Amino acid sequence: MKISTLTISGTKESEVELPLVFSTPFRRDLIAKSFTNLNSHKFQPQGRHPTAGMDVVARSNDPPTGQGSARIAKMRGGGGGRQGQAGGVASVRGGRQAHPPKVQKVIFKKLNKKENKLALCTAIAATQSKEIIESRGHKIESLKTFPIVISDEIESVTKTKEVLKILDSLHLMQDVNRLKSRRPRTGKSALRGRSTKIGKSVLFVVSNSKKLSHACGSIPGVDVQTAKNLSVLDLAPGGVPIRLVVYSKIALKEIEKIKSPHLELLVNVA
Repeated sequence: MKISTLTISGTKESEVELPLVFSTPFRRDLIAKSFTNLNSHKFQPQGRHPTAGMDVVARSNDPPTGQGSARIAKMRGGGGGRQGQAGGVASVRGGRQAHPPKVQKVIFKKLNKKENKLALCTAIAATQSKEIIESRGHKIESLKTFPIVISDEIESVTKTKEVLKILDSLHLMQDVNRLKSRRPRTGKSALRGRSTKIGKSVLFVVSNSKKLSHACGSIPGVDVQTAKNLSVLDLAPGGVPIRLVVYSKIALKEIEKIKSPHLELLVNVA
């Protein structure tokens, strides 16, 4: 399947052949499963110091009965401070936790390599479907052909104003401006400094992201990722397919190098 490529000014340039990856059948369930598993790898294992809450001088009566006081351990001391208060045990002020979380616990999930590769391929293939992109909330009424492929000049852009001009020429500013209408959140999230939640807009997939990522850094919702490091986490944020993606021509050549058993079956069927 051939598709027209665009220049950074929005005019048609030439036609390129889409890689075989874009022929992968759409699997929404597999994308969601892959996202859940990959996202769990970012979780930080929690743990407590073995003697947390017990580094105090607290003793219970010996023998524990016949003293006319509770049997719980009391703080020792020469007067003042916390002398006489309960400590060193659970359920008291400054005491240890009864059953604290342990850092040794495995909290991330694993996924089969072939299954993960198939999820990535089906996520890439979904970027050519206008219906799936619109179902995620992107504003793409003025766009006709997908996926959006742009010339390699995009990788040499270094200024934010140039990126904004390119987004406008590609009719993508409507989707970028969509994020400005988000209402601030209230409640505990606002009290903890999370009143604004930045959404996701355009994702540029390029071969070298060093210059372009610096230029897109101040545009809310616009991200840059290399084709080599492309993941389901980038293509389907929150596990919901699929994000509005713009590929560079050289990035498509790198995506063409993806190898998966299901692609060999597609070749044999063709």
